Amino acid sequence: MGMEMEIQLKTDSSINGDLLPEKINERVEEENLKRFSTENISSPENLSPNSNSNIRGGNDVVHNNNVISAPEPEACDNKEEGRASEDVDQESMDKTNGGDARIIQPHSELPKPEAPPGILPSPPRSLQNSFTIGKYLRERSNNFSIAIAKKLNFIKENVDNDAWFETDRTVKSDEVTQFNISGLKVIVKLKSELAEEDEGHKLKGRVSFFSRSNCRDCTAVRTFFRQKGLKFVEINIDVYPQREKELIQRTGSSQVPQIFFNEKLFGGLVALNSLRNSGTFDQRFREMLGKKCSSGAPAPPVYGFDDHDQEEPLDEMFGIIKVLRQRLPIQDRLMKMKIVKNCFSGSEMVEVIIQHLDCGRKKAIEIGKQLSRKHFIHHVFGENEFEDGNHFYRFLEHEPFITKCYNFRGSTNDAEPKPAAFVGQRLYKIMSAILESYASDDRCYVDYVAISKSEEFRRYVNLVHDLQRVNLFALSEDEKLAFFLNLYNAMVIHAIIRIGHPEGVIDRKSFFSDFQYVVGGYPYSLTTIENGILRNNRRGRYSLVKPFGSTDKRLELCCVKVNPLIHCGLCYGTKSSPTVRFFTPQGVEAELRSATREFFQRSSRNGIEVNLDKRTVHLTSIIKWFSSDFGQEREILKWIINYVDATKAGFLTHLLSDGVPINVVYQDYDWSINSRL
Repeated sequence: MGMEMEIQLKTDSSINGDLLPEKINERVEEENLKRFSTENISSPENLSPNSNSNIRGGNDVVHNNNVISAPEPEACDNKEEGRASEDVDQESMDKTNGGDARIIQPHSELPKPEAPPGILPSPPRSLQNSFTIGKYLRERSNNFSIAIAKKLNFIKENVDNDAWFETDRTVKSDEVTQFNISGLKVIVKLKSELAEEDEGHKLKGRVSFFSRSNCRDCTAVRTFFRQKGLKFVEINIDVYPQREKELIQRTGSSQVPQIFFNEKLFGGLVALNSLRNSGTFDQRFREMLGKKCSSGAPAPPVYGFDDHDQEEPLDEMFGIIKVLRQRLPIQDRLMKMKIVKNCFSGSEMVEVIIQHLDCGRKKAIEIGKQLSRKHFIHHVFGENEFEDGNHFYRFLEHEPFITKCYNFRGSTNDAEPKPAAFVGQRLYKIMSAILESYASDDRCYVDYVAISKSEEFRRYVNLVHDLQRVNLFALSEDEKLAFFLNLYNAMVIHAIIRIGHPEGVIDRKSFFSDFQYVVGGYPYSLTTIENGILRNNRRGRYSLVKPFGSTDKRLELCCVKVNPLIHCGLCYGTKSSPTVRFFTPQGVEAELRSATREFFQRSSRNGIEVNLDKRTVHLTSIIKWFSSDFGQEREILKWIINYVDATKAGFLTHLLSDGVPINVVYQDYDWSINSRL
């Protein structure tokens, strides 16, 4: 018993000696002494399964009658471990010299130890661990963000320093006035250059010159002003015919070009070249344009105003056609198992004419034929010109195709039709003026946006309104060829502006087939003009039928002989097609040969390439599409020799002369639009 008391006292003192106050230690000893006298010693059977292991009971462990101190915990956890040890409900002791170990429960009334003043209780270890992990993650994240920010700032400083040193070195060594920094363009100019610009801004006058379409001297003047960066007003008297009278009044002749500085006449190209060669152009230019332009200077063209002296006369048949539109019963009728919309019978029209003119039936029939020849009315199936009886006709504005015609403005043009040759000439002049102003010098690129906003294009749209009832049968072969070539190229420009450039196969089919003009009373699409008129009614690509049927009136307008040169005169509005141009009736053949020569000599744009080593000739896909117009491949190569340069002509001649087969490869066609976007 004495030995057990000694062990117990040592254990209690080891547990509480470092952590509990003196009074608490004394009470613990008194209570333990009281309990020793009343409690029984526990038997070995009552030991817990963990009794063979070292059991922590505060800071010390009792083992084999020896007091063994536990390892010192970390400094930050000394007090926490000490306080946690007081919550332990059991104390363990090993057997001493074969004796029994016993577990002593602390008294329930034993007061709990309190922490010294100023020290807060620590959270549980699990919560403390979670706080430590979160703090660790936040610190790592902040450190990582700071490292990235420092790296980015370091890179930016290096880039800025490199750019500064390089630009500084460039300016000092080479005196370059332009250099680039990432995201920034800086222009360095000398004071003399800035002074010149200020003088340019101080110019208050205006440069104007009168011109004509396809005039070489006018082109030279236009090019000179553009190279100088000068703003000028061009007055093309082919586009504005009424301004020719003003030109004659100011200069005494109709010769062009005539240049005006404000209201003063400077002269033509000869005077401009003389002034330029003398080296005093800039000085003379500033002197002339230093004053504000007066009202006496040639006025610039104004958008939206036509310069007609008088209204166009109405057709002589307008009175009769107006009455017919008001009185005829327009109805949908069943004819040949088909519903024919918006039509009337020939007998009904004859009766209305007799009542209106108080004439005989024969004269009324003759008037009906005149209305048909002037394309006011047509037979619904195109079977006859006009006949009395149960034959059905409709007005031009009621034709099913009229909704697809972009030169129809809701009503038929009732003015007296102009000669087709005159309309064709006007179309040629206006479109040539458009190209001179809004296309590149080589005509490879066209500014469709600028064209759509121009006064020239507005006048072109007004002009094609006159095509509705024009008489195309009065044209000669050359006039007809030039007319339809020009109409095709003009319609392509109009179509791109109105409906946009086609992107895919389906869009291209709609582009070439559905965009139409009504010309001479009949519809014409791009496909109809190319395959029907110019190719003598031949089937087009991927088409199983011909454009015109056997009873179609347009068959009479087809070219008698297919000229393969037309394929180098038609522009599809793409980068691989021939350049856009317009032709004159007098020189259409020579101009087509020139266009063909230009097309085949532009190898970079799918003209022709010859590889002598591989015996391969690369040709444009246009020849493949219309191979029936060119003939067999060897015949095509012989034909091309006339339109290529001497080097390629020699290569082709060599390949054709030895009798060995030639490999002809057709290049991919670039359908992208011929415009700098």
